Amino acid sequence: MSQKSSGAARMENIYQLDGRVPIGKAIPFGLQHVLAMFVSNLAPITIIAGAAQPALLPGQLAMLLQNAMFVAGIATMIQLFPLWKIGARLPIVMGVSFTFVTILSSIAANYGYPSMIGAVLVGGIFEGSLGLLARYWKHFIAPIVSATVVTAIGFSLFTVGARSFGGGYNDDFGSLQNLSVAGITLLTCILWSIFAKGYLKQLSVLAGLIVGYILSAVLGMVDFSGIFSGGLLSLPHLLPFRPVFHPGAIFSVCIIFLVSAAETIGDTSAMVSSGLNREITEQEVSGSLGCDGFASSVSALFGCPPVTSFSQNVGLIAMTKVVNRFTIATGAAAMLLAGLLPPVGNFFASLPQCVLGGCTIMMFGSIVSSGIQMISACGFSQRNIIITSLSLAVGIGFTTSPESEIWKNFPPLIQTVFGGNVVAVVFVVALLLNGILPKNMESGRLPAQE
Repeated sequence: MSQKSSGAARMENIYQLDGRVPIGKAIPFGLQHVLAMFVSNLAPITIIAGAAQPALLPGQLAMLLQNAMFVAGIATMIQLFPLWKIGARLPIVMGVSFTFVTILSSIAANYGYPSMIGAVLVGGIFEGSLGLLARYWKHFIAPIVSATVVTAIGFSLFTVGARSFGGGYNDDFGSLQNLSVAGITLLTCILWSIFAKGYLKQLSVLAGLIVGYILSAVLGMVDFSGIFSGGLLSLPHLLPFRPVFHPGAIFSVCIIFLVSAAETIGDTSAMVSSGLNREITEQEVSGSLGCDGFASSVSALFGCPPVTSFSQNVGLIAMTKVVNRFTIATGAAAMLLAGLLPPVGNFFASLPQCVLGGCTIMMFGSIVSSGIQMISACGFSQRNIIITSLSLAVGIGFTTSPESEIWKNFPPLIQTVFGGNVVAVVFVVALLLNGILPKNMESGRLPAQE
């Protein structure tokens, strides 16, 4: 890019990693990313807090939800604009991870919420340090392993999209009202993509969210009563819980951080492949994992679970090809505001799940498409076919309910790590096969017939 084009604010820069975009036109694209991840960023905290013994008070939960948005904004900013070697300098949107929900709920229930905070604090430092040392182990993760993990991430999100499409974990899941609103939201996204012109085509998700939100509000599905319940301004609370360090909890969480690291590598690889049309670099892997880990430790200091890259936003980039860091930074700024201004966060949180499902279900399919493209780029050799097909078959087959009962005779830690985590199983199987299978499998095949 020329110096002139990089210095001036130009709309064309939304498809470039660097360069300024007119602020008024950048904000809608940034808001798309916030709306795509907002509810998913808050849900894990609600689940873990509900499992904690003693139970957290409603005021404590509200404080943690506010802190979660603030931390997600900070972590996203660091990914966009690295601090030293921490951060990938890529448009990666960060948020509270669902990967840790099961193990952290168990720790919070058995050892208390402060023990969960202590485990996340140490585990984050563990993953962050692992990221900074990526050059020593990155070569073990071959491109075919990363490609298979990306595909698995997409498959693992299909049920998430379907659950949101039906209305989330509510009593009215699958109701005609939820399905109708989700369907109209999805139809809006498709029609916008067909009829909008130029760069406006890339705002299809935002258009769907707006139409779906207005429709659900007219139908009485939005509760506006809590928007001003937290006041107009509230600063995030540092160290709301004093960390407690329990060795067993720390060990378990560190194991899950390894799974999270695999997901982050897959998310970042998918984003680079689909958004920038190239392979990920060692420095980007290192910076991404470094931010993943150390930002999770910062999240613990604010009383929140770990943060990680959000696959929803990777899918959004795969759809829109909008990779501009300045543009995504406007979304991170909105998250920071949501952490400082409770009404902003409460407004975003009032978005019905069925509206979110209508927008995200196609985005998750885009991740699978990106994974298939990456597998194709690796080549369909006999070795690659075995790695991909077996790891996906085992990963998806062994983690789908009720087939996930296949893990019932394994130790509890193994059940927690692999019993319901498609990505973890796929990553381990693909990694093992890549290390075991001979590199020259093709050399022994019969010559093609004339």
